[in-house]
This record gives sequence, C-alpha cells and structure tokens, in this order.
Amino acid sequence: MQVKELGHLVLYVRDLERSVHFYRDVLGWRPIVSQGSLPFPAMAFNAGGRTHHELLLIEVGPDAAPIPAGRRVGLYHFGLKVGDSDDELREVLETLRANDVPLVGATDHGMTHSLYVLDPDGNEIELYVDVPGVDWDDPDLWERPVLRPLHL
Repeated sequence: MQVKELGHLVLYVRDLERSVHFYRDVLGWRPIVSQGSLPFPAMAFNAGGRTHHELLLIEVGPDAAPIPAGRRVGLYHFGLKVGDSDDELREVLETLRANDVPLVGATDHGMTHSLYVLDPDGNEIELYVDVPGVDWDDPDLWERPVLRPLHL
C-alpha cells in the first residue's frame, strides 16, 4: 500500500453554525452542500475542488468533552497553505484581525512562514506559505530546522 495524498479532514464541533462561519467566512472554505441537506448536523467543504470533500464538520453539541490542554496524544495542528508569498500571508493576517481571531503563534520555519490560530473548538490550524526558492530535497531542512519568530 502507498498513500497517494491526504484526502480529507473530519472535525467534531460543538456548534455547527459557529464553526461554519469560521471555516467559510473567515478561512474561505467553499461549502459543497446546502446547510441542513445532510441527514445529520454537518457541513462539507472544498478548498480546491480536487476531491469529493476536503473538510467535514460534524456537530456533537455543547456537552462534548473539550480538547485536553497541554501535551497529549492526538492531533497537534493541521496546516492550510494560504498562498505563495508573504504579501498573501499579510492579507490573511488582516482577515484574521478583522474577524477578531487571535494568533497563538507566528513562526519562520525557513521553508515556510506560518501563522497559528485556534478554531472555535480549540483545534490549532497553521496558515502558511512556502518560502520561494527552497530546495525541498535539501536534507538540512529537516536536520537543522529553523524556528524563529515571524515578522510580517
């Protein structure tokens, strides 16, 4: 077996309407079904349209257990490429600010420039651009990683 690509991400959310607003109106995901058309409280999205769906949100209600704080097993964050330049990343930062979405981090990884936010349920999301001209076959990218504050 060989995995060909990451197909889709499914997240449980407390409040579907709140999460749909965040993913659709702030992050720009495109809904691919009409709200309320699925047989359970959920919404499916695409970003690039390369497959049937790339993100599915399933409502589990306000009594669902929160994501535990601190070091834990499980999802740390997921990354979403939001452009190809720091100018596009600056536009993302302005959108986040305009929607009162606080940053939880901003890192220059040498190979990517990344902003980190939390969705309404506390899932961490990396919004990034690849640094132009990076040689992705260079083993130093992984053997000597760069982690410095990002200044846009």
